Amino acid sequence: MADTKSDTDGTALTGHACIQSYLKTLPASPGVYRMLDAQARVLYVGKARNLRARVSNYARPTGHSPRIARMIRETASMMFLTTRTETEALLLEQNLIKQLKPRYNVLLRDDKSFPNILVTKDHPYPMIRKHRGARTQKGAYFGPFASAGAVNRTLNQLQKVFQLRNCSDSMFDSRTRPCLLYQIKRCSGPCVGLISEEDYAASVRDAERFLAGRSTKIQESLAAQMAEAAERMEFERAAALRDRIRALTQVQGAQGINPRGVAEADVVALHMEGGQACVQVFFIRANQNWG
Repeated sequence: MADTKSDTDGTALTGHACIQSYLKTLPASPGVYRMLDAQARVLYVGKARNLRARVSNYARPTGHSPRIARMIRETASMMFLTTRTETEALLLEQNLIKQLKPRYNVLLRDDKSFPNILVTKDHPYPMIRKHRGARTQKGAYFGPFASAGAVNRTLNQLQKVFQLRNCSDSMFDSRTRPCLLYQIKRCSGPCVGLISEEDYAASVRDAERFLAGRSTKIQESLAAQMAEAAERMEFERAAALRDRIRALTQVQGAQGINPRGVAEADVVALHMEGGQACVQVFFIRANQNWG
């Protein structure tokens, strides 16, 4: 809650003096801060790895840009929320900026959303890629993820397992020989006919089943294919299938399985103690914790 500070004569503090008055009670922990004007309107939302150190920068009388100096002069009170990690503070900051649209925040005021994974449906050989914003393109969307890093790590592992393309349609149509991703076994080479449309479609279905949380049958199928390849002495194919199973196991371990019955949810927990509030958010998609 915002607390308006007053001088010894009862005059409300503003600007540097107001900000300085909060430093004695601020923790040196990650969190989010809000700067408010005399009418309790939010001027600015920021996040910090160390709240006390970050806010102390605003208490300095000099060294600020004209925009920040003007914001400091208008500040009449502040609000604070501590978080467990800097990443949690970043997510909270993004949500507050989108919700409150403070006048002095010049970033993150657009409709930029959390990232998703998109499996396209407008091409005979669908691609898999990261997607932000409105879901205007035809395809299957999975998410949202808490960060672009979580999406990139998942896509990296999915490419190892299902070997779906991530190139643009124009690049796909112009290829005459397989690219480097095929050489390092991250793509099955559909652009030059190294996999049939039917087999590629099967890989797409498996990727969608995995992203929807139905991965057990995929592992069983890959294990059966690996055993069959070994019996036929197709050892190179068996080794490739083994690597795909290993990659699938790694990405499952990184996601963290949630209790049965919680297929999809945004879990928000709030605990208040001693005048401070702790907020924790989990994104659960397809029985898996995506961050």
